[in-house]
Amino acid sequence: MKKWLQNIDFTLLLIVGVLLVFGLVVLWSATAGSVPNAQGDSLLHVKRQFVWVLAGIGVMIAICSIDYHVLGHYHRFIYLGTLASLVLVLVFGRSISGTQGWFRFGSVGIQPAEFAKIGVIITLAKHLDKKEGLDQLIDLVSPFIHVGIPMLLILKQPDFGTAMVFVGVLFGMLFMAGADRRHLLGIAGAGLALFSMAVFLSIQGIVPILAPHQISRILVFFDPYSDRTGAGWNVIQSMIAIGSGGLFGKGLLQGTQAQLNFLPAHHTDFVFSVVGEELGFLGSFFLLVMYLLLLWRGLKIMTLAKDDFGANLAAGVSAMILFHLVINIGMTLGVMPVTGIPLPFISYGGSSLLTNMAGIGLLLNVHMRRRKIMFQ
Repeated sequence: MKKWLQNIDFTLLLIVGVLLVFGLVVLWSATAGSVPNAQGDSLLHVKRQFVWVLAGIGVMIAICSIDYHVLGHYHRFIYLGTLASLVLVLVFGRSISGTQGWFRFGSVGIQPAEFAKIGVIITLAKHLDKKEGLDQLIDLVSPFIHVGIPMLLILKQPDFGTAMVFVGVLFGMLFMAGADRRHLLGIAGAGLALFSMAVFLSIQGIVPILAPHQISRILVFFDPYSDRTGAGWNVIQSMIAIGSGGLFGKGLLQGTQAQLNFLPAHHTDFVFSVVGEELGFLGSFFLLVMYLLLLWRGLKIMTLAKDDFGANLAAGVSAMILFHLVINIGMTLGVMPVTGIPLPFISYGGSSLLTNMAGIGLLLNVHMRRRKIMFQ
């Protein structure tokens, strides 16, 4: 126990603790009297999220207490379990907002695609660790297949936003593992070209590759005011909220866009808009600084890892958090399409919070075992 305490990354724990408290405060302000179905309790969402925070701490402790090499040893079972959960949710899952990606247990919803992120990070880290090199283009085929299978299952739901996070994790881990940058840029360019073609064919009605709501989100990304009362409403209200916050913000419980319910999903997907409106530029800047510190610790742990497997794990978790930030905050600012990606540690939701806390557990795990003489 003494060795554990001596080698825990307390800086990382402090950053995560601040983010969790910050998230609960913002969630309280976003939901107190402004979110329907609160069953007459203005603190209902905060209470539920606090329970998920406690559960997330338990998950974090459980993961960091198991040597990450043990997780690597069972990588095949983890990968098969991940695929099985994604198949089962397609067959028996419940559809919410057009995405069949949830299991319901009473009032509790579980989203397997969130947990699949951790499963893919662990198994891809082991997969890359076993490869002799990533110098040739052919070396990238198996990692793309490894991530592509669960990604296709998630696209089947369909959940385009979560699938894009898998792409970010894949490219981030490959880059950190030493893959040739020219190969990665070439593949990214080809993928963007294929996606653009899919969008064009879908918009023209030639081949319906994308769903109608996905096409609508892409169109309003270029011009939200083309459908200001429909698909563009969320983005317009979000930009109004953030822009009206000014330097210091309007104050907690004082944001008109959130409190008067002009801004939809302001406790989940668009919670950063609440931060911008009620806490202003300074509050948003503080939150971004905390995220930058979190990413800094993740990259620091990656460099301190005693082996490539540990470094790959840290790179995967860091990439996951980074791409969540880019997509979610970019979405609220109108510079990324609306995809329904939550803001790590801040957005209301149990599955995403547990996934992020599991990621923190992996970072702590790698940091605690960064020297070979440890835990002998």
